[in-house]
Amino acid sequence: MNVPHHKTHRRWLSGVGQHADLVPDTWIPGAWVLSIGGAEQSHVNPAAPGDIFYEYLRRTANHLDLLGSPGSPLSVLHLGAGALTLARYLDATRPGSTQLAVDSERELLDFVTEILPLPAEANLQLIIADARDVVAGKLAGETFDAVILDVFAGADAPEHLRADEFHREIRRLLTPAGISLVNVGDDPPFAFIRQQIRAMEETYRQVTVAAPQDLFELRAPGNFILMGTDTAWDGSRLDDLRGMGPHPGSVLSGVDLDDLRKP
Repeated sequence: MNVPHHKTHRRWLSGVGQHADLVPDTWIPGAWVLSIGGAEQSHVNPAAPGDIFYEYLRRTANHLDLLGSPGSPLSVLHLGAGALTLARYLDATRPGSTQLAVDSERELLDFVTEILPLPAEANLQLIIADARDVVAGKLAGETFDAVILDVFAGADAPEHLRADEFHREIRRLLTPAGISLVNVGDDPPFAFIRQQIRAMEETYRQVTVAAPQDLFELRAPGNFILMGTDTAWDGSRLDDLRGMGPHPGSVLSGVDLDDLRKP
């Protein structure tokens, strides 16, 4: 399906009481920006799904690139679908991957998949439901190589999704070497990222945080990518992750997270 790349598409989302817009990226041919209520939420290029523009999505994808054998299929759960950028990325870079995307906004998923359809060969199941309800209920007993949690809009995210127990529920869905990836947007005084680091460190053997370098200086808002796993990544793998960028940026763990832990 060829979508005219000069036209903005709009859909009313009754669940959040705002419009969703898919706007052509004027700089990148074939790419689109998803906005909700006027705020940019995601960026996707169906014509080149292996290219990821937003830094936080690129950092998330880097973790997935280092998981398992290069190019081998993965089983991945997406909690929060957006424009399905990472699902499209995995379908392109890890053919044969089994994916499940959960989002509470039916109108958003219908809008995105209508305007920007997924490849016919994509093995992606879509579920319209609350993320925690699905994790604790429908998926109990299932396992995934990676669970990606991207539902937070900051500290005002729904309380039941911010709860410590939610991380423990996600952990039960992971394979022994599986990883939980959490996108945390926060701003000064950064109480939310501290709470999420603490909750994940109480849940997993190893927790790492990837972010732009200036964000670690705790002066400006931005997105942190947290990884939790019970099969620790060694120094060499973490160095590889740092080297993948985007730059300037870093990946911290252990005592290097002390400044982020301080109230």
